Amino acid sequence: MKKLFLSLLTLAVSHSVSLAADWVQMFNGKDLTGWKSNEEFEKQKDVFTVKNGELVVSGGRAHLFYTGADGKASFKNFEFKAKVMTTPAANSGIYFHTEFQEKGWPAKGYECQVNATHSDRKKTGGLYAVADVMDNAPNKDNEWFDYVIKVEGRRITITINGKVTTDWTQPETWDPTKDLTNMPGRKLSEGTIAIQGHDPKSVIHYKEMFIRPLP
Repeated sequence: MKKLFLSLLTLAVSHSVSLAADWVQMFNGKDLTGWKSNEEFEKQKDVFTVKNGELVVSGGRAHLFYTGADGKASFKNFEFKAKVMTTPAANSGIYFHTEFQEKGWPAKGYECQVNATHSDRKKTGGLYAVADVMDNAPNKDNEWFDYVIKVEGRRITITINGKVTTDWTQPETWDPTKDLTNMPGRKLSEGTIAIQGHDPKSVIHYKEMFIRPLP
C-alpha cells in the first residue's frame, strides 16, 4: 500500500510539473506568424511591426488578434505572461476572451490596461472600466516590466512585476448591459488574446509572450 501511495504521489507531482511547464510561445520574435491584424485605416498601416525581437505597436488604432498555429486559438481558463514597455504618453491594452473583428474597439471580452503616462487616468494593471487602477501606474516608461493575466472560473487576476494590481471576481449576477456603459460584451466566456494599438502617438513594445491553458 505504501509503495502504491508513493507511486501515485510521484505521478501526481510529475503531472503537476508537466502542466506548470506547458507554456505556449505566442510570439516568435521574428514575424507575426499566428497573429491577424485588423488595421482599418489606409493611412495607419503597419501599426504592428517586429523589430529586434520585439512587437512594436505604433501609428494608430488597430488590434492584433492571436490566432495560433491552426487559426483557432481560444482559451477559457488560462495564464498569460509577457514583457511590456511603455513610452511617454502611450496607451495600449491586452484583451482576452475576445474574437477577431474587422474594425473598432473589440466588442467581446475584457481589456487589461497598459498605460503609465497617457492622459487616460486608468493605468497599467487595471481591468478597464471594471476594476481600474487609477492615476498611479505600477510601471515606468522606457522600462521593461512583467505583465501576467490569470483567469480561473470567474476570478481575474492581473500581476505587474510580481505584485497583484487587480483581483476581481465576476459576480454571478453580472450583466454588462446594465453594469457598464456601452460595453455589453465585457463578460467572461472564452476566446483569444488581442493587443491594442490605441492612437497615432502611442508607442508600446511587447516581447516574450506566452500562454498556457488551465483546467
